[in-house]
Amino acid sequence: MATRFLLLALFALVFSQAIASDPSPLQDFCVADKNSPVFVNGLICKNPNFTTPEDFFFKGLDQPGNTMNKLGFNANLVNAMALPGLNTLGISIARLDFAPYGLNPPHTHPRATEVFTVVEGTFYVGFVTSNPDNKLFSKVLNKGDVFVFPEGLIHFQYNIGKTSGFGISGLSSQNPGLITIANAVFKSNPPISDDILAKAFQLDKKIVDWIQTQI
Repeated sequence: MATRFLLLALFALVFSQAIASDPSPLQDFCVADKNSPVFVNGLICKNPNFTTPEDFFFKGLDQPGNTMNKLGFNANLVNAMALPGLNTLGISIARLDFAPYGLNPPHTHPRATEVFTVVEGTFYVGFVTSNPDNKLFSKVLNKGDVFVFPEGLIHFQYNIGKTSGFGISGLSSQNPGLITIANAVFKSNPPISDDILAKAFQLDKKIVDWIQTQI
């Protein structure tokens, strides 16, 4: 019995590590070799003898992004592709810029929890829990406020101020991924049948067709 319990405990430990968002590093660092033709779950390590301080450096988050678009929003994501030294470290960072009343629309990060810090502006933010409750947790944030969005849950950030604003987000993956809900549903390639979307959203097919032309 004791042996079986020990085996179960070891299995649980190994399994818990296997389902983690990003694997834990097994060395001091693993700078990404973006030129390697080898395909793995992540990025191949560059020979540590050839690494330089530049591999751990990124410049530019002080610069505002271009928000001249339909949403009035821009994201500058620093992941392992932009900053090779992040490879295997399980983190990334992003600057989020908003025009007045700009919106980061409902979306998910399939591999990361996000913590959002307001640097300038006033934001209405929130996330929705999974089925069956679909409960909305929302809050108005001001300069210096922080809000966390759990991994995989649909969330949004909306600048409710009359001036531009921006924030910094930390994400718990070197490659958090992004699924913008409206784009994924109404702008897939090839498109999802409008019969399916009309039934799913309880809309007339003409409305579905119109939405698909707007995104």
